[in-house]
Amino acid sequence: MAEILIFGDSIAYGAWDREGGWVQRLRKFLDERNLADPNFRCLVYNLGISGNTSADLLERVEFETEQRLKAGEETIIIYAIGINDSQFVHSKGEHNVPLDEFRENIQKLIELARKYSSKIAFLGLTPVDEVKTTPLPRNPDKSYKNEYIERYNKVIRKVCEENEIYFIEILERLKALIIKIC
Repeated sequence: MAEILIFGDSIAYGAWDREGGWVQRLRKFLDERNLADPNFRCLVYNLGISGNTSADLLERVEFETEQRLKAGEETIIIYAIGINDSQFVHSKGEHNVPLDEFRENIQKLIELARKYSSKIAFLGLTPVDEVKTTPLPRNPDKSYKNEYIERYNKVIRKVCEENEIYFIEILERLKALIIKIC
């Protein structure tokens, strides 16, 4: 009996994905197992919100976790956050969330999660198509670049290592796959 709480941004939420994104696919997989096996129970909560940064997540993670806790059930917390933190805002000449603040936020997210669970994981960040994101067509004052994403991804990995938290590398694996294919 477990509950998986997945916190994140639009990538976790599944924005612009006809099938609802990776969290919805995970939920569908586990729902099928829930229906097939009466001794298996694992619920998935998609707590992704488009545009969220680590600072936004800090404001809501504790409340949303407490609303979903059930006595006698294991809680697993997965964070998929950081892309929007790495976004560069040209008019300000800085990232949405500066790297030092981001590091502190990741540490605080781990500390909050530990109040509810020992099973905590972070998903690494994903690369972007810079042709489409530098600048953003819907907002030319903002950009996403892989160079920035890599910096933020390294911070997540490092803080996870320091805290002995699972880190699921995506960026490096996708880069290696692209190099292999091309």
